Amino acid sequence: MEPPVTGTSRPRPGRSGFVGGGSRGGRRGWRWVRRGVVGVGLVVVAAAGAGWAVYAKLDSNITADQAAAAELERYERERPTSLVRDARNILLIGSDTRSGSGNRRYGRDSGTERSDTAILLHLSAGRRSATAVSIPRDLMVNVPGCRRSDGSRSDPMFAMFNYAFQVGGSACTVRTVERLTDVRVDHHMVVDFQGFKETVDALDGVEICLTEPIDDKAAKLRLPAGKVTLNGEQALGYVRARKSLGDGSDTERMERQQRFLAALVNKVQSNDVLLNPVRLYPVLDAATSSLTTDPALASLRGLYDLVRGVRDIPTERVQFLTVPRESYIHNANRDQLMEPAAERLFQRLRTDTPVEVVDSSRLRRGSSHESSYKSSHDGDGKPGGKLIDDSTGPTPPPPTFRGNTAAENACG
Repeated sequence: MEPPVTGTSRPRPGRSGFVGGGSRGGRRGWRWVRRGVVGVGLVVVAAAGAGWAVYAKLDSNITADQAAAAELERYERERPTSLVRDARNILLIGSDTRSGSGNRRYGRDSGTERSDTAILLHLSAGRRSATAVSIPRDLMVNVPGCRRSDGSRSDPMFAMFNYAFQVGGSACTVRTVERLTDVRVDHHMVVDFQGFKETVDALDGVEICLTEPIDDKAAKLRLPAGKVTLNGEQALGYVRARKSLGDGSDTERMERQQRFLAALVNKVQSNDVLLNPVRLYPVLDAATSSLTTDPALASLRGLYDLVRGVRDIPTERVQFLTVPRESYIHNANRDQLMEPAAERLFQRLRTDTPVEVVDSSRLRRGSSHESSYKSSHDGDGKPGGKLIDDSTGPTPPPPTFRGNTAAENACG
């Protein structure tokens, strides 16, 4: 039998299980703990809700090109087959539409759209390289019969390449490219003037290097030589101007577009953009708001799945070139494919074989490439696109095309 305890009593746990929990102070302390937990929970829920709201906003910005998908499905049997499983070919189309308040300043809305720019972007399997091939809008091609916006159908026609988009939109352009190259187009994207401008502005401009000053009244563009940061309006003038800059050829215009895209790749790949949510969101908002894509890409998840490995491609393996072509035999103001150079390029894209490009300015400066390659000019003396190949030696070098990479600097 235990002796009785005298003078003190054993402390008893309160209702909460803590010593002294039955007191007013204990109840007050527990109340604050509960409020703290609830507060933290509300913050987490609010943050998650904001994140979902941002995702939903960006996701809903993208327009799915359902009409094009239905039209391409109609002609599935005649389309090329993909030869390399993980490689992807994306057709990028710059629309010159004047519809919409943001685009009306660039001209009268005639109710029709044309492809101001068309680039076939090849992403290699394993995302080791990216090759962007510009297709001249004046290239003479076989345009198939296509469905017009009013439901009627056009007749097949031998016409300039940009006629395909004008008569049958993106589906007709995809089919035209596939017939021209025998390359399966896995995805397509269409962007308009306003979306292009807003994306550049969201990046706080894109820096390019000019070898000489530009004073172009038609494009409302006045820039000094050297390093210049272009805002959206200036960038649009720079990539669209044709007759008033340089020699006035579409060749030079496409080369400017390629140089600008190289600078854009460098800007987007910089950690200052990709790893900074405050800067990345407006870029994504502007870019997705201007996009019309095939249904498989019409979501953030679809775009992410496509390009998640692209950011790791070294800039020297991000290449730009123009499809090999020469003056059209019946009209010097039009182009036609230069063979066999064009087919050799298309064959390498089909089979996911590496494409090598070399800047013709390096050839003119007497680089080591001169011993292996003849010329970087078309048969009519117009620069751009010709296969640079000398097969007179015992071991012909791999075909190399005139172009540039994202790593090259025109000011260097």
